[in-house]
Amino acid sequence: MCSNNENENDYIIRVEKVSKLYGAGKQEASKLLAEGKTKDEVYKKTGVTAALWDVNLNIQRGEIFVIIGLSGSGKSTLVRCFNKLNKITSGKIYYDNKDLEKLTAAQLLELRRDKISMVFQSFGLMSHRDVISNVAYGLEVKGVGREERERQAQEFVSMVGLEGLENKSCGQLSGGMRQRVGIARALANSPEVLLMDEPFSALDPLVRRDMQFELLSIQRKLEKTVIFITHDIDEAFKLGDTVAIMRDGRLVQVGTPEEMSTNPANDYVRRFIDSADKSKVFTAKNVMIIPTTIVKRTDTIDYALNEMKKSGLSSVYVLNDKLHLVGIATLAQAVRAKREKLTLDQVMEHNIITTSADTLLADIMPIAADTPYPIAVVDEKQRLVGIITKAALLTSLI
Repeated sequence: MCSNNENENDYIIRVEKVSKLYGAGKQEASKLLAEGKTKDEVYKKTGVTAALWDVNLNIQRGEIFVIIGLSGSGKSTLVRCFNKLNKITSGKIYYDNKDLEKLTAAQLLELRRDKISMVFQSFGLMSHRDVISNVAYGLEVKGVGREERERQAQEFVSMVGLEGLENKSCGQLSGGMRQRVGIARALANSPEVLLMDEPFSALDPLVRRDMQFELLSIQRKLEKTVIFITHDIDEAFKLGDTVAIMRDGRLVQVGTPEEMSTNPANDYVRRFIDSADKSKVFTAKNVMIIPTTIVKRTDTIDYALNEMKKSGLSSVYVLNDKLHLVGIATLAQAVRAKREKLTLDQVMEHNIITTSADTLLADIMPIAADTPYPIAVVDEKQRLVGIITKAALLTSLI
């Protein structure tokens, strides 16, 4: 349920106490599960498989929501409940505040045809059709005329980087290209939600990385809600605005990658996260420190030297009257300025490397290797909010 501070309209999908049980003894199995028995214990005693048990979550409009778990965790079962390919045993699922169990046959058809599209690991393309007719298939089913549906399909063929291959047989394409066709076909229907069931797991690592980038680019452009299933924690953290970890049909933790990394719910989540590349989870704000040596552009050289002496550091950050970062002055530069009677502005480094608080450490590390100074973290108005030292950067990844 939503708290008093949450608006139900913020969520495109809400899941309340959802369970999915397979087998005849559901009542006894439910009692055992409520008592805290494990999935295996319940199966041995009742013969019932608890694919899902008491799942609660909210998915915001326009976000990439990633569900991660090992085989048998229930992630694929849950996603197939969102378009009623799986019928739940108990609980409620709301799509745009409509109870899926109360949809008529016509409303359910509309949901599957117009609101929610699905992309599978196996691509699901029609080998006897070329690229453009595969992408246009959903529009053809809707009764859109050939000229119009091919015009619309062409937009998405171009968007996924397959321009020029419209008339190629899908059998002639590589795995990565076929998956691009699958994504284009799903998008051509202009759905509100895109369900993606381990779509990149069959691809080789380089193609997989490219497809992850393509998905992020497309999602940010179209602002679709994407629900993405994976068993790869690095993929989950790279793609997900929000990540849900499942185990044996139960939801273990939901949060941002950063929240999970800094505050795992239990040892299971901690072990999962320990295998992740932390540089792709943590951002500059997680490792930056408050700079202790700050001077103004108009301050004297003696003042700058005194600030370095007090802090035990060999450089100072220089700000203008509006506290915008304008440069950095080293001890050697300050000594030269004092000797030659120059101003701070005349000797300091003006073109220094800066980053934002939300930049991933993976993007900062190559820069840090080449700069002799700590990297300055600035806000959107170029005001200094922190610095990142090489030591802090390396320590955060251990």
